[in-house]
Amino acid sequence: MIMSRTPLRITFVGGGTDIPSYYREYGPGAVVSASINKYIYVAVNKKFDSKIRVSYSVTEIVDTVDEIKHPTVREALRLLGIDGGVEIVSISDIPSRGTGLGSSSTFLVGLLNALHAYKGEHASPLQLAEEAVKIEREILGEPGGKQDQYMAAYGGIQFMEFHRDERVSIKPVIMNEDMRGKLQSNLLLMYTGRERSSTEIHKVQANSVSNKLESYHLMKGMAFEMFDAMCNGNTGEIGRLLHKNWEQKRQLAEGITDRNIDSWYEKALSNGALGGKMIGAGGGGFLLLFASHEKHEDIIKALPELKQETFNIEYGGSRIIFVGD
Repeated sequence: MIMSRTPLRITFVGGGTDIPSYYREYGPGAVVSASINKYIYVAVNKKFDSKIRVSYSVTEIVDTVDEIKHPTVREALRLLGIDGGVEIVSISDIPSRGTGLGSSSTFLVGLLNALHAYKGEHASPLQLAEEAVKIEREILGEPGGKQDQYMAAYGGIQFMEFHRDERVSIKPVIMNEDMRGKLQSNLLLMYTGRERSSTEIHKVQANSVSNKLESYHLMKGMAFEMFDAMCNGNTGEIGRLLHKNWEQKRQLAEGITDRNIDSWYEKALSNGALGGKMIGAGGGGFLLLFASHEKHEDIIKALPELKQETFNIEYGGSRIIFVGD
């Protein structure tokens, strides 16, 4: 049996510039994101018969790969040439849909990592990310960007550029231990309790890039600024950039924000937050806030409808954590 562990991610700035309708025409896109110590685990085991068993929120038992309803599992098995006699089980630390933490791509990267190991192969982070993008964006034609696949594979805090020719440049944010601690202590993650599908928001974004071009350009520029601020230990600038990024992102498509989200955000600012944003496509899931640690209690009290989710930044990507007979 093989088990992989793959981290979910939070995005600081630039999210949206990693979608093809932006970076292919106006690239590069640029994003700064971080993986966190909330994971999706995927176990792959040899089955005693030739059937395929896939267990996630439901359980499928089928005779052939073509019969699998879960699209990314089906296409991952096809891509790697595994045609039967296997069972796949996934477990997530966080609700696996609609939270904005990149769960679908994280699951796929973890699945690919486990399947490669099951075949006796080592897959590099680059290979895992590229195969996940190929399945989600090319084979399945699902809307969305490319940052999630690379963050799940590489982990850490990364500055990523998405080039017109489909290349992705990865540059880790290098900070000393003191700065890492300061960054971590200022971050506050709040769960809204609302799950949503990012598909419709991504479709609207993809079709309206030219109408929101100034916002995309500004957010891309903020990714470069955020990289500099983090590397130079400028925590105040991090909060300011988060706020500026959210002001632009909330304008990109209907559904990214609403009256409740705006109210929560304004209350957070009134109680000491320097900035923040909805993680992922928006509309629900998690609200990320940046505030001095001594302000966290006031913010949490001001947002009784939301649930704090404690976390740490994870400096590793998808890993094989168990190999057994």
